[in-house]
Amino acid sequence: MSYDNTAKYLAELYPAEFAKWLLPDKTTEVTVLKTELSIDPIRADYVTFLQTSSRILHIEFQTLPKSNPPIPLRVLDYYVRLKRQYNTPVTQVVIFLQQSSDPIVFTEEYTDEFTNHRYRVIRLWEQDSALFLNNPALLPLAPLTRTDSPATLLSQVAQNIAKIPDRDERQNIAGCTEIFAGLRFEKDLIRQFLREDIMQESVIYQDIVQKEAFKYTSRLLNRRFSEIDSSILERIQRLSTENLEALGEALLDFSSVDDLVAWLDQLR
Repeated sequence: MSYDNTAKYLAELYPAEFAKWLLPDKTTEVTVLKTELSIDPIRADYVTFLQTSSRILHIEFQTLPKSNPPIPLRVLDYYVRLKRQYNTPVTQVVIFLQQSSDPIVFTEEYTDEFTNHRYRVIRLWEQDSALFLNNPALLPLAPLTRTDSPATLLSQVAQNIAKIPDRDERQNIAGCTEIFAGLRFEKDLIRQFLREDIMQESVIYQDIVQKEAFKYTSRLLNRRFSEIDSSILERIQRLSTENLEALGEALLDFSSVDDLVAWLDQLR
């Protein structure tokens, strides 16, 4: 499951709340900044840019500390691109979701022979859970925060989800919570506190599942037929989760890309 991508969904669904958390003294009106930062985009699926009246907030979510290029260098790369394109102050925050003792998780700067660039790091397992429990936008991250009793914390999260009055929002928050809780809890324990039917009805949950199914199916296709034409991949990306799963099974019977195209044509 794409935990980093789920966090990006939350930040872009509740930009003002994330800005208040990360920029408590600087928040006014907040908008999600859509930018490719090309020359050559780097892991844009897991990065959120929020723009206030006076600065840009760059949030990067990380489950694992290892990446290519390394996180400190990537943060510097983003900073230079953002500064050059928007010429405004930039605050950068890397949020680690899963507990780790890797040195990268405790690194807050990029250093080279003549270069030093600092950024903020938040390790969720060190954060006070109270802030997250009392804010629906941050509530799905609460299971990953500091606690002496993880099961009690999960129970508190479930109780606060149940208090959200809007049904659609409650479903989305529950779906995201189930995804993040999977980083820390056994599935059976999660199901004790979070109703599976509510989680699976979540729009965000369904979208994440569909994206994961597409990534898995496209890897299978590339292994079977090498590079697939982008127009075909676009058609596959629009398929439902159920059709993607069916395609994964049907793939065993394909002898060429023409068979794949014929299979897609039958869905019309």
